[in-house]
Formats: sequence, C-alpha cells, structure tokens
Amino acid sequence: MDYMHEAIFCIVNSGYSEAVMDAAKKLGARGGTIMNARGTANKEAEKFFNITIQPEKEIVMILVPSALKEDILHALYKQVGLDTPGQGIAFALPVDGVVGLSDDGEQ
Repeated sequence: MDYMHEAIFCIVNSGYSEAVMDAAKKLGARGGTIMNARGTANKEAEKFFNITIQPEKEIVMILVPSALKEDILHALYKQVGLDTPGQGIAFALPVDGVVGLSDDGEQ
C-alpha cells in the first residue's frame, strides 16, 4: 500500500526542537507539534552509544507528504543526530488517513 503522508517523530534534548523544525521546513515541512518528554535510558545505553543521556527531551511530530520523508530524515540526522548536542533520533510511520489539510497541501 502506498501512503500519501508520513508522520516523522524526532526526539531531541530539551531546547533543540527549533533546530528540528528549521531543518524540516527547509525541505518542505509546513509545521509540527512539540511535546515535552522525559527520557529513561539507562547507563548501559549511555556506554553503548558513547553519549550522555539528558533526561529532559522534546518530541517533534511532523506530518509530511511521503515524498519528503527521506530527505527530511537525512537532514535531521545531520542537524540534530546522536553526534550533535541535540542527540536526536528520528523515525517515520506511514499515515493512512488525514483530515484537516487544505487541498494545496498546507497544514
């Protein structure tokens, strides 16, 4: 099944959600939703990934046309990925139904 939209989720250290949105908007995303969250990674994960886990997180949800997904995920990896201060991870899920978008694709 081909999906017309994808939901991109990007989890970053607190304070980096604007960097997520800036990167996504440069590639065609129109907006997103930011939620405050708290991470629960353990010390073994910190050692495995060789990073320090900051417990305060922000989750950015961005609904995009499927054609934009790969480019946006790649940009997020470069701008706020694990090797940056944002220490972000991003993933996308297919969306099989959308309401509330105008015909021209605006959110």
